[in-house]
Amino acid sequence: MTPDFESVDEFSVDSVYAELLARAPEDRMEPRMAPLHRAMEILGEPNKAFPVIHLTGTNGKTSTARMIESLLLAHDLRTGRYTSPHLSRITERISVDGEPVSDETFVRVWDEIRPYIGIVDAELDAAGEARLTYFECVTILAFAVFADQPVDVAVIEVGLGGITDATNVADGQVAVVTPISLDHTDLLGETVREIALEKAGIIKPGGFLISAAQPPEAAQVLLEKARSVGVEFRFEGIEFSVDDRSVGVGGQVLSVTGIAGRYPELLLPLHGEHQGQNAAVAVAAVEAFLGAGSRELDIDVVRAGLRAATSPGRLEVVRTAPTIIVDAAHNPAGIEASAKAINESFALDRLVLVVGVLEGKDTAGIFVELFDILGGIARDLCLTQSTSPRAVPVGELLQDALAAGFAEEHIHLTERLDDALEWAVMKVEEDQEQHGAILVTGSITVAGEARILLGK
Repeated sequence: MTPDFESVDEFSVDSVYAELLARAPEDRMEPRMAPLHRAMEILGEPNKAFPVIHLTGTNGKTSTARMIESLLLAHDLRTGRYTSPHLSRITERISVDGEPVSDETFVRVWDEIRPYIGIVDAELDAAGEARLTYFECVTILAFAVFADQPVDVAVIEVGLGGITDATNVADGQVAVVTPISLDHTDLLGETVREIALEKAGIIKPGGFLISAAQPPEAAQVLLEKARSVGVEFRFEGIEFSVDDRSVGVGGQVLSVTGIAGRYPELLLPLHGEHQGQNAAVAVAAVEAFLGAGSRELDIDVVRAGLRAATSPGRLEVVRTAPTIIVDAAHNPAGIEASAKAINESFALDRLVLVVGVLEGKDTAGIFVELFDILGGIARDLCLTQSTSPRAVPVGELLQDALAAGFAEEHIHLTERLDDALEWAVMKVEEDQEQHGAILVTGSITVAGEARILLGK
C-alpha cells in the first residue's frame, strides 16, 4: 500500500525537516569539503549528473537564480534550482521546473539517501569530527533529487561564501557572482577583498565567469582567479549592461546588452534598479551557458523568460488596502537597494516600517539606510522579531533605531509579528487621504513569517 505522505508522520516533509533541524543549526557552517565529496562518492556522484550554473555573492543571489531558471525554462530545458533559506517551507529550497519539489519526491529521496548519510556520519564520528550539518544534508538531498528527476541543468546558490560552502562540491559550467559587500564578516572576512577571495572559490577550470558590477577590490580578486584557472570572464558595466530602464506597471521595462546580443523592451515584473541589474546578469549567464557567450539568444524567448520571473519576498506586494510590501533585505546594501526601489516604484506619501533583524547583522547600518533613504515618508516604525532563536530582541533594536534618527515617540515595540502588523495597519489607515503602505523588512525570517500571516 502506498503511504499517504500528507498524513503518515514518519513519511512527512515535517518529520524529515525535524530530523534535519536536529543537526547543527543552519547558521553553523562547517568550513570543510571532504565529507561532501565522500557523500557524493558513495551516492554515485549525483553532483556530476547534470551541468551546473553556480551562484555566489552578497545580495541578489536568489532573485538572479530565479531569473536564470525562468530563462532556461523558456528555452524548454528541465531545471533544478537550489536556493536558501526558505521563506515558508523547506521544499522551496529544491525546485524542479520552477516549482518546489513534491512532498513525495522530497521524502522518498531523503529516505533513499538516509543510510548513506549515516555512513558519512559514522566516519566523521570515528574521526572525532562533527557529523553532517543541516545545510550539508539539505545540499546532498538537492543533488540527489536533481539526479533522480533528472534535470537538464541545475541552478545552485551557495549557502555562505564559496570555497568551503557545501554546494562547491559541484563544478559550475558557469560561475555567477552577484554584488559583493560586507556581510557575515565573522565568518568570511572583515574586508570586501577577503570576502571576494572566499566567494571566488566557485570559479573552476573549464567554467565561465559572469560577474555583476563589483567594488574595485572585489573585481580584482575575481579577475585574478579567472585568469589563474584559465576561464573566460565577463563583467557588468564592461562587457554587458542595462542600457535603458523605465518603471512600468508592476515592474520595469529594460533594454539589455548581453555578451552576445542586444535585447530591447524586456518586461520584468520586479521592482528596483538592482533587479534590472540582476536581470542583465541572468541574461549573460544564460548566454554563457547555452552558447559559451558567442550565440545571441532568441529575443522572444528572453522576453518570455523574464516576463515569467518571480522572486517571492523581494519587494513583494502581499496585500492591498492597505498595501503591505514584504522584503527580505537583511544587510545595509540590500536595504539600500530596496529602499531606493520603494521610492522609485511606489510613489508613497507615507510608509510604516515593520523591522526585525537577526543576530550577527549590521543592525545599525540597516536603520541608517532606512532613515536616510525613506525617512522623508517613514515616520512610524515598529520594532519586532520573528520566532527564530537568532532574532534580536526588540529592546536591543531600539538604540540603533534612535541613533539612526527615528523619533522615539513614533516607535512601537512588540515581540509578536502579528501585533506588529496590526499596529502598522492601524497607523497607515489613520489618514485615508494619504497614499500609504507598510514595509516589512530586516530579515528573511520576518519576511517569511509575515507572508504566512498574510495568507501567502
